[in-house]
Amino acid sequence: MNNKIFALVDCNNFYASCERVFNPELEGKPIVVLSNNDGCIVARSNEAKALGIPMGAPFFKYEQLMKRNNVYVFSSNYTFYGDMSARVMTSLRSIVGEIEVYSIDEAFLDITDFYYCDLTETAKEIRRLVKQWTGIPISIGIGPTKTLAKVANRQAKKYESSNVFDIRDESERVEVLKDLELEDIWGISTRWGRRLRKIGIQNAYDLSTGNPRQIRKALSIVGERIHYELNGKSCIQVEEVKNKKNIISSKSFGKKVTKVQELEEAVSMYTARACEKLREQGSRAQGIYVFLRTSPYLEEENKYSNGMSSYFDIPTSNTSNIIKEAKRLTNKLFISGYEYQKIGVMLLNITDAKNEQYSFYKFEDYNKSDTVMDSLDSVNGKFGTGSLFFGAQGIHKNWKMRADRKSASYTTKVDNLPRVM
Repeated sequence: MNNKIFALVDCNNFYASCERVFNPELEGKPIVVLSNNDGCIVARSNEAKALGIPMGAPFFKYEQLMKRNNVYVFSSNYTFYGDMSARVMTSLRSIVGEIEVYSIDEAFLDITDFYYCDLTETAKEIRRLVKQWTGIPISIGIGPTKTLAKVANRQAKKYESSNVFDIRDESERVEVLKDLELEDIWGISTRWGRRLRKIGIQNAYDLSTGNPRQIRKALSIVGERIHYELNGKSCIQVEEVKNKKNIISSKSFGKKVTKVQELEEAVSMYTARACEKLREQGSRAQGIYVFLRTSPYLEEENKYSNGMSSYFDIPTSNTSNIIKEAKRLTNKLFISGYEYQKIGVMLLNITDAKNEQYSFYKFEDYNKSDTVMDSLDSVNGKFGTGSLFFGAQGIHKNWKMRADRKSASYTTKVDNLPRVM
């Protein structure tokens, strides 16, 4: 017998909702958020969806439609969105003990301990508290498994008044699964959907009533687990977030770059960001990989793409040391005469900082290094990212990603705080 109860919390139109928190005039107005360099549409409010603006479409193709319909357009503001996400997750942790942050705008909750409550009313109260504390509206799906909680969350978004749906009732479960496409099930890809249709499984309900051995043969043990999950048998538990084994930081330039000095600035900037993430999870890196490329759409003779890695004698999380190595690799990769579109770094073979390693030939005073890095992170955490930075990251940054419509960093920069006159 399965006694587990899960909830999937999903922030409604998250990026658009973040923009509304500090600009209430946007409530009820169509909003879209653009990708890096203002290229494609990566988020839409419900009002923008109603205008027929598709996800992932190039901005220029729908620019005139947006102007005619007074759509508010924003460049992506990932620092702001990330901070708002952290506030939502912190709010949820204060209410529920076990939480798995699944993405920037989604989290699984183990709400088994609330079994004695009216869970629909409890979920509504969680929604109210999160909205009150953060300004972000959420939808909540409730189910006996994580897969069914995910399905229930899809339904919750259809109930605009409550944005809560409980799929534990057997008749509700069957009705919803019969109307659910295979590819809309968490974990089922388009390729797996084709495989299932070949053995006569057409929708989610068919998958739940199918032969588990046959499903396993078609999709592996993962498919069999999904079958059991759709039947209310919990196979996937709430998991704590694990530290990343590799950390990558990269963005396309706002304009083509031809000078090695600008590439050094960019790689230093991205390395600094990666190192912040490294220290945030209490880790050190044993190596670094730098990659560099031109636009993939150029003529073959104008294309260039290359990457190079190196390893440290001992693991480190010192931004200064890692930047030096990133710049060295950049100079080895650089070939004059090309117009570069992108550079990036990946920190490799990440280990726990508690497990310090030493070398007979090289030594790093971890206590001194960590004190300096902690001070750097503390200042940037208090006064906003970039308040303190390394000179190698540059001042003017003419290569920076284009973000002509970016909103203020309301929660991470003191200068951007709203003012009441």
